[in-house]
Amino acid sequence: MIHQHISKLVLILITSAAALTAGAQTLRVPSAHQAEHDNLIARQENIGNQISSQDTQNFLDNLFKDEEEPEMDIYMEGWDSRRVNPFSAKDVPDSKTIDVSDFAMPCPGYVTSPYGYRPRFRREHKGVDLKLQTGDTVYAAFSGRVRLTNFERRGYGYYVILRHPNDLETVYGHLSKFLVKDGQDVKVGQPIALGGNTGRSFGSHLHFETRYMGYPINPSAIFDFANQTVHTDTYTFTKRTYKRARNFDPAANEEYARQYRESHPARATASSTASRSSKTYVVRRGDTLSRIASRNGVTVRRLCKLNGLSTKSKLKPGKKLRLR
Repeated sequence: MIHQHISKLVLILITSAAALTAGAQTLRVPSAHQAEHDNLIARQENIGNQISSQDTQNFLDNLFKDEEEPEMDIYMEGWDSRRVNPFSAKDVPDSKTIDVSDFAMPCPGYVTSPYGYRPRFRREHKGVDLKLQTGDTVYAAFSGRVRLTNFERRGYGYYVILRHPNDLETVYGHLSKFLVKDGQDVKVGQPIALGGNTGRSFGSHLHFETRYMGYPINPSAIFDFANQTVHTDTYTFTKRTYKRARNFDPAANEEYARQYRESHPARATASSTASRSSKTYVVRRGDTLSRIASRNGVTVRRLCKLNGLSTKSKLKPGKKLRLR
């Protein structure tokens, strides 16, 4: 009896296995899925043909485009040069719009000598001279980085050059003391030096230049010194017009000079102490009417009236001028 039950159980297991095998042999992937699978396999390509290293670099450049540090370019060209103009061989664009909206006046003084050609010296005055006394603070006109602090005995004296993210460089000359070091980052309006009378200078003042890739732009094209501001938020550099001032008005500058002297009596006194006992002044090489007037506590108009001059008169070294 037991033997018969075992035989039946074996028979059932064999039958079930056969049925499962038969069922497995009849299972099929649906034809639509099979066709899609075959098509995918047929279309496989080498991944090297789909993604190149250049494509990857372009993707990364675009991904981090807004996060690049702007100083990586502007702080490389000519950065290690000891020259005031490190761009002499650079291809400068014909036109460039420069943002000057975030600015500070380098010092509050008025213009004592403008930008332009000086026939007596047969050379260009590549900046403006601004009134100050030795020891007065000089400020960064824009944010940037110190490219150079240097000394030039027959020229700038002690001077600082700053490079700015707006592509300008500014030069500050005839200083008495540095307050910054080469490579130092500075903020707009930060003290960078003390004014002085070093180098080829005939009295305390700040020589101030604004340069674009070596081109010495007339600072009065950017700054309105009589009103202590910039003319507009942007300045457009062109090779045709960079030497021209904008709205430069000698009368407005003279009026600001008068107001400056009145609001800075200590400076006015210091500049004229030596001459108050003197009624005459001997013209020295490089003198201008505005410079003589500011040193001696008189106005240009008064100098002209006392000496029969006009504001355009040329001064000869050795000539005596009446001051009182």
